[in-house]
Amino acid sequence: MRLFPVFSISRTLSVLFAASLALTACGDKPLAESLQGLISPGKPAFQNTDITGIDYAKDFALTDHHGKARTLADFKGRAVVIFFGYTQCPDVCPTTMAEMASVMQELGPLADRVQVLFVTIDPERDTAALLSQYVPSFDRRFLGMVGDQAATEKMARDFRIFYQKVPGKEPGSYTMDHTAGSYVFDPQGRMRLFIRHGQGAAPIVSDLKLLLQ
Repeated sequence: MRLFPVFSISRTLSVLFAASLALTACGDKPLAESLQGLISPGKPAFQNTDITGIDYAKDFALTDHHGKARTLADFKGRAVVIFFGYTQCPDVCPTTMAEMASVMQELGPLADRVQVLFVTIDPERDTAALLSQYVPSFDRRFLGMVGDQAATEKMARDFRIFYQKVPGKEPGSYTMDHTAGSYVFDPQGRMRLFIRHGQGAAPIVSDLKLLLQ
């Protein structure tokens, strides 16, 4: 198992989070749940991993699938869910996007206060035009985000995301190994949660409702 280095607000949290944020190869290995016990009394009872106060993943600068330059400030007042994937992913990515579409349905009117961003780790193939077809097919409010190779690498470093190209059987073909799970900012632009992949919509709906209170 490959681990991507993580730095956070305490040595204990750093070690446990680094040990739990695992590589997937478009076939998820679930996030360890050991961090759940670190939530101190008085904090919201999140069902996903509370990472409030981490010292990374503070902002981004990418272009959405409409061609508009975006940073976190553009979404102030909304909870922002960020997932890293690619359009030709066979399982983890479409499963996550479908899961988030279900979350939006279950949130009802509150969904208008949530912004889901699909950040491609494969800018070589995932053009804005392709993202504009793929991402809104799950929910019209979702945005695909793309940058050049340098911008993609920078955001992956900033968010402690691992990804790498894996050659396929045919010349020129490849898949992408990558970290599963999603990050969530609260409406004030503060990083709050890491969402485990494949848990179903209910825990995510519960946590987003808490953030939107």
